[in-house]
Amino acid sequence: MPIILPDTTLLLQMLALLMIIGAFAGVLAGLLGVGGGIVLVPSFFYAFQTLGYDGPQLMQICLATSLATIIVTSLRSVLSHHKKGAVDWQILRTWAIGIAVGAVLGVLVASSLRSTTLQGLFGGLGIIIGLYLGFGRSHWRLAEQMPRGLRRAILSPAVGFLSVLMGIGGGSFGVPLMSLYGVPIHRAVATAAGFGITIAVPSVAGFLLLDVAPENRPPFTIGAVNMVAFFVVIAMTLVTTPWGVRLAHAMDPKPLKRVFAVFLTLVALNMLRKALGW
Repeated sequence: MPIILPDTTLLLQMLALLMIIGAFAGVLAGLLGVGGGIVLVPSFFYAFQTLGYDGPQLMQICLATSLATIIVTSLRSVLSHHKKGAVDWQILRTWAIGIAVGAVLGVLVASSLRSTTLQGLFGGLGIIIGLYLGFGRSHWRLAEQMPRGLRRAILSPAVGFLSVLMGIGGGSFGVPLMSLYGVPIHRAVATAAGFGITIAVPSVAGFLLLDVAPENRPPFTIGAVNMVAFFVVIAMTLVTTPWGVRLAHAMDPKPLKRVFAVFLTLVALNMLRKALGW
C-alpha cells in the first residue's frame, strides 16, 4: 500500500494542527479525567477535513487513529493505577473477553459504514455521554455489584462495540457502568483504563488491515491509522497531561466538567447536523 508524500507546507500545517489537538487532549485528560478519544475523534475529523482529506472513509481514519493512541495512554494509566492498588483485576479479567469480542464486531461494522453514518453515530452517542457528564450523579445505582451471567455477556460486548464506533477507550462507557453498579469511582476509573487496552488492541489490529483509497487518506497512513497523528498526539499528551493534573489540584474541576459537558454536547450536535446534511 503506497504512502503519498505531502508537500512541505501541507505537512507543516498538519503537524501544527495535530500538536494543538494533542496538547488540548492532554490538558483535558489531566484536568477532568476524560478519555482522549472523545476529544480526538472530532478534532481529527475537522483537522483532516480542513486539510482537504474529506473522503468517504474519513471517520474510519479518525476512529482508528484515536484508538491507536489509546493503546499507549491506557497502558500508561493502568500501570500507574496498579501501583496504587486501584485496578479491580477481577472485573477486568471477567469482562475482557466480552469487551474484546465487541471491539472486533465494532471494527467489522465501522469498516462497512460510510463516514457520514459514523458521524451520526458519534453525534448521537456523544450527546448521551455529554448529558451524563453534565447531569449524572455519583449516587445513582442500578445494583450494588457488577452484573454476571447473561447480563455481563450482553453488556461487555456492548461496551467494546460502542467504544469502537466512537473511537474511544473504556472510560466514557465503562466508568458510568461500573459506578451504576456500585464500584467506587476511583476504582472504576482505574479499571476502565484496562478496558481501554482491551478495546484498542484488537480494533487497531483490524483497522490496520482496512483498505483506504490513497487519494482520500492523510499522508503516512497505514490501513486507517495515521502514524503522524499517532506519534504527535502521544508526544504532546506526555507533555501536557501533567499540566492538566496540576490545574485540577489548583481549582475545583466540577464546574469545568459541566462546561466540558456542554462543549462535548455542542460538538456532538454539530457532528449529527453534518451527518444529516443540515
